[in-house]
Amino acid sequence: MSHLSERPENPVVGIPLPHESAALHVTGEALYTDDLVGRTAGALHAWPVQAPHAHAMVTGLRPEPAYDVPGVVRVLTAADVPGVNDAGVKHDEPLFPTEVMFHGHAVCWVLGETQEAARLGAAAVEVDYEPLPSLVTVPEAIAAESFQGARPHLERGDVTGALDDAAHVFEGEFEFAGQEHFYLETHVSLALVDEAGQVLVHSSTQHPSETQEIVAHVLGLPSHAVTVQCLRMGGAFGGKEMQPHGYAAIAALGATLTGRPVRLRLNRTQDMTMSGKRHGFHSTWRVGFDADGLLVALEATLTADGGWSLDLSEPVLARALCHIDNAYWVPNVRVDGRIARTHKTSQTAFRGFGGPQGMLVMEDLLGRCAPLLGIDPIELRRRNFYRSHHTTPYGQPVRHADRLEACWDQVAESGEVARRRTEIAEFNRQNPHSKRGLAMTPVKFGISFNLTAFNQAGALVHVYKDGSVLINHGGTEMGQGLHTKMLQVAATTLGVPLERVRLAPTRTDKVPNTSATAASSGADLNGAAIKNACEQIRERLAQVAGGRLGISPNDVRFEAGTVRGISVASGSISWDELVNTAYHQRVQLWAAGFYRTEGLHWDAASMRGEPFKYFAYGVAAAEVEVSGFTGAYTLRRVDIVHDVGDSLSPLIDIGQIEGGFVQGAGWLTLEDLRWDASDGPTRGRLATQAASTYKLPSFSEMPEVFRVTLLEKAHEEGAVYGSKAVGEPPLMLAFSVREALREAAAAFGPAGTSVELASPATPEAVFWAIERARTPATPEPGTDTGTAEPVLAGGR
Repeated sequence: MSHLSERPENPVVGIPLPHESAALHVTGEALYTDDLVGRTAGALHAWPVQAPHAHAMVTGLRPEPAYDVPGVVRVLTAADVPGVNDAGVKHDEPLFPTEVMFHGHAVCWVLGETQEAARLGAAAVEVDYEPLPSLVTVPEAIAAESFQGARPHLERGDVTGALDDAAHVFEGEFEFAGQEHFYLETHVSLALVDEAGQVLVHSSTQHPSETQEIVAHVLGLPSHAVTVQCLRMGGAFGGKEMQPHGYAAIAALGATLTGRPVRLRLNRTQDMTMSGKRHGFHSTWRVGFDADGLLVALEATLTADGGWSLDLSEPVLARALCHIDNAYWVPNVRVDGRIARTHKTSQTAFRGFGGPQGMLVMEDLLGRCAPLLGIDPIELRRRNFYRSHHTTPYGQPVRHADRLEACWDQVAESGEVARRRTEIAEFNRQNPHSKRGLAMTPVKFGISFNLTAFNQAGALVHVYKDGSVLINHGGTEMGQGLHTKMLQVAATTLGVPLERVRLAPTRTDKVPNTSATAASSGADLNGAAIKNACEQIRERLAQVAGGRLGISPNDVRFEAGTVRGISVASGSISWDELVNTAYHQRVQLWAAGFYRTEGLHWDAASMRGEPFKYFAYGVAAAEVEVSGFTGAYTLRRVDIVHDVGDSLSPLIDIGQIEGGFVQGAGWLTLEDLRWDASDGPTRGRLATQAASTYKLPSFSEMPEVFRVTLLEKAHEEGAVYGSKAVGEPPLMLAFSVREALREAAAAFGPAGTSVELASPATPEAVFWAIERARTPATPEPGTDTGTAEPVLAGGR
């Protein structure tokens, strides 16, 4: 067992604990960035001037009328920027644009004594626009060949030959939507400047170091002159990995120019119209099966809707290509990727980071092809699972593939899937106007950042002479429970009670050059860095304890606040007494920890290597009931078994699995982003700007029976205390809901009906799928219907 993954006796990790701020959350006492404004005297408020066009040139900007509005202090424009007028790491996101690239694009910002004064001032600013042609949909961008960024290509084997020899070949087209993050806390920053010109930015950001970097280059300052702090976030889901930087820069610019604190907080409509979403995708595919229903070849093209700038579209697309296989062995693969440039918000990271989009293509085609093959969808999926000797299309061995089957078998058994499917078949025979469906789907998700350099983390641990412990790390808390796990890691490594450890807010002047809290790697990276720092301190204390107890330092043990030898006869000393003794012996009681993930290598140009430390596995079974009159449905039951290794904090992990699953079900079945694609004056406007028009999962969408189990005996070598990541993988378990809806819709038609199902599969979409199932089309073999229906190619 590796040193990093080995657990001591009676560890604090592994104990089911509530979230460290749970009581503060439910009582309203938890402070978020915007709560600090009330504690900051004289803060100004920022408001954007948003463009009413999807694409236009700014031909005139007259801020003077804003100064006639009482309370307006300053209008920020490009002329005020002392550094670089750009908020993106790709240098393609002007902070103050001269070319409007999406409906709602901010062309300047107004600072006021109150938010209302800033709003009225923004309304008074006069802007002249020259409207330009715009591309709103991905098919429009494809037709116009409007692409940006890299075009990755992933290939293994002889795809053409395998398709020519395949017993069954199908092809299809599938376009599916993005998703709004809809975190409870919108984007917000509060910037202050001290007497020395040092800038402090409180920001709701997943990536404080990158926020620091962008603020510094906008202001023309070195990074050491800017400090970014993230107290906590009210949700993020990837939407605060890249997108907060520009808002933080606006607040910092305003504070620098006025000498007063500046608060920028978007309201919900502004947040939805100005910030990026999950990438929607367009896909075309061709797939071959042998006579036994085994996958032999896949050819696909994935086009991501990148919006107006690159943001994180390139790594999102790369991960989509790397996850198109999901849990299935495909010996011959050829996948091409491209990023459409459209006049919409710049789409960005979202939980799963392209993985869900790639995996959805595979799950969709399997669901559509299974009836045409005459194979039960559950059997078709199981039949094509990876085995332990297999490698992915990009060349990484699939370790612990047996865990996938273990999860599958456990769900099938504990969920009584066979019995319930028999009951569902009988229910469907007796009920002509409502049908039920039950589907099982797997997840195999790679853990690590695509960019190898991001797989590092730092930590700073202080032990004070009274024995109390303060930890700082580079990860951010967005409600996911990272801080809870880090407290448990520190307490376990030092061998002290949990209540002796406190965690400080994330700050760039404590731990520098940190990676984003993303890619499900927060606990892996920061936990290992904290463990490293604590071990340095513990080793020093072991020397002191060995002297006090008269034993070798190697025989010293730390547990529950007591330090003792291996033998009872050695005696013991309390943690507090040992620390005090060490202080008086002038022993260093703090340490900086560091961790880098070993064993990773990746060639982005050839799309080859081993980019992931390990794979996380999971399986879900979902049962639905659908009305044939309206397409409305009920999620009756969900059974999940998920692999989190040896859990650092089981209660936190189960909560993440439940939350990720529900968010995935929202993406796949409810959340329908709609942009105005007409040729009218509101072209490009986001029509779903609020919870009143954008449907989010609520209690009514929760399954009546929801069973989540952590896979046992799943220790992960080479990860902190044997744990595995949990943030993103559970989202893809929601494929089971969509596939269950497909089966229920198909039950309205004759046996063997292949159902095309839109995504999101809203009740309306399900209704039209039911209508098509009732009157199925029967294309001649080898013809292309021009729809996304699978087509039997070449008569084979």
